[in-house]
Amino acid sequence: QVQLVESGGGLVQAGGSLTLSCAVSGRTLSTYTMGWFRQAPGKERALVSAISWSGGNTYYADSVKGRFTISRDNAENKVYLQMNSLRPEDTAVYYCAADGLGLLLVGDTDGVKSWGQGTQVTVSS
Repeated sequence: QVQLVESGGGLVQAGGSLTLSCAVSGRTLSTYTMGWFRQAPGKERALVSAISWSGGNTYYADSVKGRFTISRDNAENKVYLQMNSLRPEDTAVYYCAADGLGLLLVGDTDGVKSWGQGTQVTVSS
């Protein structure tokens, strides 16, 4: 079982930037496709971005393309989400997820094995 701990959330003004980090322990990070999800109040959890084990393939939801960048450092067992040009609609709890099947790269969540506890991102207008 892999354990995930997110950090880096906070309050930022619209147009600002934040970088979320996900620290992974328990299993080798390089065996997992990793993803970031978010859940806004009253809405379902939604996939934001995903990255393959090598970092060579990525997925982005249309709403964040061109603004968010996912990356990973397998040596440091960390995954990152750089968020630029933040908008009030980006306000949500952001969760890190580990996918043992690689399905997140096509937007499928069936392979997710572990979740982090979430970190709050609030974007003020």
